[in-house]
Amino acid sequence: MIKKERYISNTDYELLKKLYPNNMDEIIKKINNDYPIQYLIGDVDFYGYTIKVDERALIPRFETEGLVDNLIKLIKTQTNYPALKILEIGTGSGCIAITLSKELDTTVDALDISKDAIDLASSNAVLNNANVNFALGDIKNCTISKKYNILVSNPPYVKYDEPVDPATKYEPQNALFAHNNGLEFYEIILKRSKEFLESKNIIAFEIGCTEGQDITNIAKSYYPNAYIQVKKDLAGKDRYIFIINE
Repeated sequence: MIKKERYISNTDYELLKKLYPNNMDEIIKKINNDYPIQYLIGDVDFYGYTIKVDERALIPRFETEGLVDNLIKLIKTQTNYPALKILEIGTGSGCIAITLSKELDTTVDALDISKDAIDLASSNAVLNNANVNFALGDIKNCTISKKYNILVSNPPYVKYDEPVDPATKYEPQNALFAHNNGLEFYEIILKRSKEFLESKNIIAFEIGCTEGQDITNIAKSYYPNAYIQVKKDLAGKDRYIFIINE
């Protein structure tokens, strides 16, 4: 029997029964031990696209769909980008890069520190027939030789002392947690972005719900003339920041 606190929908339960017809006792044990149902099912829907998921990468969240949706709408209101040149930092499963490539009919470059994540993201790009160039690299020190006008990232932003869902222990920890009160990678990315962004650009981040002002301050230190907007997710929490340099 599944523990009450690990309740799953009837739809997911029936799907698991089809996937594991002879092994449901073991599956229920995993669920009761907080193992993510998404990993057991093997894929999630993200912005209408099927994204395969396993322990190689973070499970895409609905909040991240909001990042993509807001960025797409923002790009479509701009007239300064006749040729989109998009870079994603920390691609994980590839869900952001794949969706942007499909929805904007363009090629996206995507970077990740994990070869396992790159392999998973590449298979997702093939599955969705998306034009994404994946590269293995650490944003702290890798060389980025091209110039871009769109930078998007959902970096690790959870504080090390912040309470989290027990299921996250099965996800890559380096995709979740960050030093400096969750701000570590915003500082690194914004500092390095000066090297590879064109003068007219958009920087889009997913953020922790208490980090908006701190990240705004960091952004202003590197882009003092930028228009900066913090936007909320569907739960009404600060979740996205857009830094627009015109």
